[in-house]
Amino acid sequence: MALSWSMDKIGPICRTVEDCALVFNAIYGPDGKDQTLYDVPFNYDPHITLNRITIGYIKSAFDSVKEDRSNNDSTLAQLRSLGARLIPMELPKYPTSDLSIILSAEAGAAFDDLTRTGKDDVLVRQIKDAWPNVLRLSRFIPAVEYIQANRIRYMIIQDMQELMKQIDCYVAPPFEGDNLLLTNLTGHPCVVLPNGFSKKGTPTSITFVGKLFGEAELLSIAKRYQDATGFHLRHPKL
Repeated sequence: MALSWSMDKIGPICRTVEDCALVFNAIYGPDGKDQTLYDVPFNYDPHITLNRITIGYIKSAFDSVKEDRSNNDSTLAQLRSLGARLIPMELPKYPTSDLSIILSAEAGAAFDDLTRTGKDDVLVRQIKDAWPNVLRLSRFIPAVEYIQANRIRYMIIQDMQELMKQIDCYVAPPFEGDNLLLTNLTGHPCVVLPNGFSKKGTPTSITFVGKLFGEAELLSIAKRYQDATGFHLRHPKL
C-alpha cells in the first residue's frame, strides 16, 4: 500500500541477491499507467569483478555502532579481499529528520479517507507516535513548510549526485545516522543482506547503496560479497 508516493521504495525480499535481480527484472520499468516511471535498461552482470570498483563506507556510522561491530568490520575486510577499493565518506549534512514532514504529509493524503471517516479509531495502537496520530497531525503541516522541505530535498539530491560520481556504491550499517531517511528522500536504490550473527544467534545485516538507476551494478557487487560469505545459506535448527 502507498505510504508516501514520492518516498516509497518497493522491492523484493528473496533468499539471495540474484533472486532479487530476477524479480527486479520482472517488475522494473514502465507499466503503461504510471507516467513517472522511466524506461531505463537493467543490464545485470553476475560475473563482475571488484578490482575496478570503488566502494565508500560511511565512517561515522561504522564508528557509532556499539553491538556486533566486528561483523561490520569483517564486511569491509571482505570487500577489500575481493579487490574493491574502499574509501571513507560522509553523507551531505542537512536537517534530514526535519524533512520527514514530507512523508507525514503524503501519508496523511494517502490515508485521508481513513482519518476523515473516523476508522482510524479502530486501529489498536493509539499512543503518541503511532500511525493514527501521525496521520491526524499531518493535517496541521503548513503547505509552506512542506514546499520548503522539498526545496531542501532537491539540494540533497544534487549533492548526492556529486557524491556518487566518486564511488560505484557505498555500504552502511542499518539504522545508523541519516542514511535510511536520506535515501528515501533521494530515491537511491539499496540492497540489504546478512553479514553475520549477533551473540544471540540472530542475523545482522549490511546495506549496499547504489547510484540512481544503478540497480544492475549494485546487485552485481552485492552478489560478489554474498557469494564470498555464505551467511545466507545458514538456517536455524528446527
